[in-house]
Amino acid sequence: MLIIDAHLDLSMNALQGNRDLLSSAYTIRTQESGMPGKGQGTVALPEMRQGRIALSFVTLFARSTGRPSPHSDFASPTQSYGIAQGQLAYYRALEETVPVRIITDSENLDSHIDDWRTWENEKAHDTSDHNHTPPLGFVISMEGADPILHPSQLEVWVNSGVRLIGLTHYGPGRYAGGTGTEIGLTELGQPLLAEMERLGVTLDLTHSSDQAFWQSLEHYSGLVLASHNNCRALVQHQRQFSDAQLRAIFERDGVIGAAFDAWMLHPGWVTGETPHEAVTLNTVVDHIDYICQLAGNSRHAAIGTDLDGGYGREQSPSDLDTIADLQKLVGLLETRGYSDDDIAAIMHGNWLRFLREAWT
Repeated sequence: MLIIDAHLDLSMNALQGNRDLLSSAYTIRTQESGMPGKGQGTVALPEMRQGRIALSFVTLFARSTGRPSPHSDFASPTQSYGIAQGQLAYYRALEETVPVRIITDSENLDSHIDDWRTWENEKAHDTSDHNHTPPLGFVISMEGADPILHPSQLEVWVNSGVRLIGLTHYGPGRYAGGTGTEIGLTELGQPLLAEMERLGVTLDLTHSSDQAFWQSLEHYSGLVLASHNNCRALVQHQRQFSDAQLRAIFERDGVIGAAFDAWMLHPGWVTGETPHEAVTLNTVVDHIDYICQLAGNSRHAAIGTDLDGGYGREQSPSDLDTIADLQKLVGLLETRGYSDDDIAAIMHGNWLRFLREAWT
């Protein structure tokens, strides 16, 4: 089964985390052994190929909220701009040196997926060893718009390949309030949304405060997504979206990618205290199923793992060792009674449809 993962912080882990993602996850763990907070990674390019992650939304991430924090939140917008530009350069360097494609339009997208489907078909009819998958596809997303110095600069980022933007992350972003705040759009937020709509940049509502969520929908009429978000009805926290918010995304024909961070999956999760076995891939399916039941169909549910998004195996589903284990979701969805077509939609089809519509 081909998979599309709508949220991976590859450049953050490669640059701020100093991980060589061309090595396997197991090699990286060995290299990081004994380092505080390290040695638990789940994502690297070899495991992405092994897991048939044909396409992923890969992030530029550099906050500037006025609350500096090492490697994630920078003291000035010019610093966050520089960091995000470096992350963008990292993806371009991968494209120059290894089998990676940066996907920016429908023609690129369809050609890329056709390559993967052709390879899968050939592999199914040939028992010889096939180690050389097609290139991994990357759609560049900005998680938090702080690196955009001013709304009129957006076109420069678009010309560089950025196709999806979330206005904010944790805290008081420059363009909107994020997780843990009750701040709506800032004075920069509405002009940026207008530029995004003019240039065809898709809005990711993930991490928006409740106020910013609803104000963004008022000022932006294009397609919206929630790249890595779960359900507040199952885990009571502002980071998750309420039923009303989920329905608002359905009404825009948007898609919600299920996130794999354990605290977003299990009420009251405390890393190091809650038994790891309390969260499994079946817990992820609970959130996927909730979205499907709420919508009455499987059209809006998908995957946006956020694996290695500031955590590793210790805070991922206990039956997931690396990102290659996303293939286990197929059997779990079958057990829940989902049809082959529904499973294909959740694993990749809904994101394909969404991108084609966004880029038409």
